Amino acid sequence: MSFEVLGLKPELLRAVAEKGYTTPSPIQSQAIPAVLSGRDLIAGAQTGTGKTAAFVLPILQRLTQTAQAGRAPRALVLTPTRELAAQVAESARTYGKYVGSRTSVVFGGVSINPQIDSLRAGCDVLVATPGRLLDLAEQRAVDLRSVQCFVLDEADRMLDMGFMPALRRILKLLPAQRQNLMFSATYSEDIRELAKRFLRDPVTVEVAARNATADRVEQTVYRVSKEHKRHLLAHLIDSGNWHQVLVFTRTKHGANRLAQQLESNGIRSAAIHGNKSQGARVRALADFKDNKVVALVATEVAARGLDIKELPHVVNYELPNVPEDYVHRIGRTARAGGTGFAVSLVSPDETSLLRDIERVLRRSLPVAALPAYTVTAPPPGSAAAAADRSERSERPFRQGGGGRHDSQRQHASRPSQPGGHHPRHGRPSSGGGNSQGRGRPAGQRRTGSY
Repeated sequence: MSFEVLGLKPELLRAVAEKGYTTPSPIQSQAIPAVLSGRDLIAGAQTGTGKTAAFVLPILQRLTQTAQAGRAPRALVLTPTRELAAQVAESARTYGKYVGSRTSVVFGGVSINPQIDSLRAGCDVLVATPGRLLDLAEQRAVDLRSVQCFVLDEADRMLDMGFMPALRRILKLLPAQRQNLMFSATYSEDIRELAKRFLRDPVTVEVAARNATADRVEQTVYRVSKEHKRHLLAHLIDSGNWHQVLVFTRTKHGANRLAQQLESNGIRSAAIHGNKSQGARVRALADFKDNKVVALVATEVAARGLDIKELPHVVNYELPNVPEDYVHRIGRTARAGGTGFAVSLVSPDETSLLRDIERVLRRSLPVAALPAYTVTAPPPGSAAAAADRSERSERPFRQGGGGRHDSQRQHASRPSQPGGHHPRHGRPSSGGGNSQGRGRPAGQRRTGSY
């Protein structure tokens, strides 16, 4: 099937062709005709399947069929994060450049005044995060009464992030007669209940089995102590010559700390999370895409909406508390028909979280043997050394010597047997662990494994 048979206008087809796309993805081939027909839609699609174009293209076409009666937006796209909002807005501008549509984007973390000016100038498509949209509504800077199409993107994440009260308030600002589209990477019962609240006789499109992960993602688990995770991660990056890896942590502080520790190992790293300014987040992402940064360490929320072409590796440094988030995380790789590798570092206290994930996936994840790797002490006085002290201060106090941490350190001083399987190549790793890696001082290294 080609895009031509979907009924899109020549102007839109020209923009699609300039992006280098010739064949629609499954979600696009099913969703675009449904949206063009004016039907409500609920779509279950993994990230990286082309879902943004699946609603942007038909919305732009429908807007060309009716004249704008004022400056108020006629289409509203609601996203959970600013990164995703920026990505959707960029797509809307790219695909709409030959049909004369105008797109505005509003989200928190930046000055509200330029966004107010943009809305006063008028737009056809408004892409927004819930909090900033409500701020603008309270200031009467945005009028949603002309919205003809409402899109709720990544609805499952909206629920997980507690946006339901904000969503209810936003729905009250919209006209009763409108087209509603809902997209979600996971397809839980909560999502079905949400769909019943505001979708009218929707077309249902599900291009993957419920909660299925991307078929092209090779998934591997390493069981490793919490204290040794960063050393194993540094070894995997070095020995596999990974040039681009997205690493997930649970907390903002943990993201900062790990980025500093990886830097001390000579691995160019950056952290991205909600406490970072929008400018810092944009710079970190740009450096990552340009291969100036090898490891981008992110929290779950900050990583939502990151569209990184051909991202080869994703690492769950810490497993998510919500098992469905695992699907979102590893969906960052194997996008747009590519392949990818997802590695999870699982400490003993995360065993129950792994079981929950496997229950959602309805299968067990393969556990690889640990390779030999080095345990590196950061230089005294460095940011990584301070991060280490902070990490130790957060561990529970254990009385007496010879406890679990002591025994692990003693065990770590002995190299593990080679023969662990590398998640990228599926063959035994080189073991050894004595290579200098990326400029690490030899005097600060010792061989070890857990």
